[in-house]
Amino acid sequence: MTLSLAETARALVGAGKGLLAMDESTPTCDKRFAAVGIPQTVELRRAYRELLVTTPGLGDYISGAILFDETILLRDRNGALLVERLIGAGIIPGIKVDLGAKNMALHPGELITEGLDGLRARLAEYAASGARFAKWRAVIGLADMQPSRACISANAHALARYAALCQEAGIVPIVEPEVLMAGAHTMARCEEVTGEVLGVLFDELRAQAVVLEELILKPNMVLPGLACVEQDSIEAVATVRCLRRNVPAAVAGIAFLSGGQPGECATARLNAMNSSAASGGRLPWPLVFSFARALQQPALSIWGGEDANVADAQHALLHRARCNHAALHGKYEAAMEHEPAPRLVS
Repeated sequence: MTLSLAETARALVGAGKGLLAMDESTPTCDKRFAAVGIPQTVELRRAYRELLVTTPGLGDYISGAILFDETILLRDRNGALLVERLIGAGIIPGIKVDLGAKNMALHPGELITEGLDGLRARLAEYAASGARFAKWRAVIGLADMQPSRACISANAHALARYAALCQEAGIVPIVEPEVLMAGAHTMARCEEVTGEVLGVLFDELRAQAVVLEELILKPNMVLPGLACVEQDSIEAVATVRCLRRNVPAAVAGIAFLSGGQPGECATARLNAMNSSAASGGRLPWPLVFSFARALQQPALSIWGGEDANVADAQHALLHRARCNHAALHGKYEAAMEHEPAPRLVS
């Protein structure tokens, strides 16, 4: 049975699970390999992505996986498409479709995400290959005089046009307006800019006639900059307040990016938000995760490019997925980090 876009969106964010973002571009994937001493080859990228997709039991905690162009037609060592392996595990395949952030003309230090040219045709190809949702990331940096209104408006407009093309193609759009953690800005400054970005974004989405019930928002958490002297460990009030003020209730759900946070910290913050909702601050949308490094990094470090380490790496991935799954219900505790990993059953 073919699900409607609204049903697919609800299946991604409303089933008590989260998303695995494994959509790193080739340069980004190679950079992460290099950081842990793994050779940067096509075969090792394939082996690593196969490791992630074939983790036994992953579908118990993960509803969808975001793939990269190199991955969506990739086959495992036995010749099966990774998309087919995901579907067999009950995980919905998705695809990153933007072509990356480039320097914005006449706005030094600011970025605009490209990839709209030819997107309609690419979406048709991705849909034929099994993708049922897509993702587009916009990058908003904070500095003394930034972001400019032009940067916010241009990126919001591109996100809205992308979302409209996705819905036309029968694909659920994930819109990702990321206010970066880099810098010394305060939490209050992050909340101010995140609210402004979301306000402009939803104006643009409405202008493009995007159906909000068929859309997932992937925002940053509201946090102080990494270089800010005042750091709150698991503060969640500002994020929830910002979302309440700026995100329409019609949106299918909110799937947070980790933004480079350590895995345990991202999990604790997600748990704090869902604990607040469970204790009386009910929210109109589910709050889930769409993490990349915060899920993958322990597995990548353990694997190290060696077949002998695959099972241990999969244990590490499943452990982080399980902790984040608990955070969706406000039931994550730091003690879980020291519990035995779930048993893998092939």
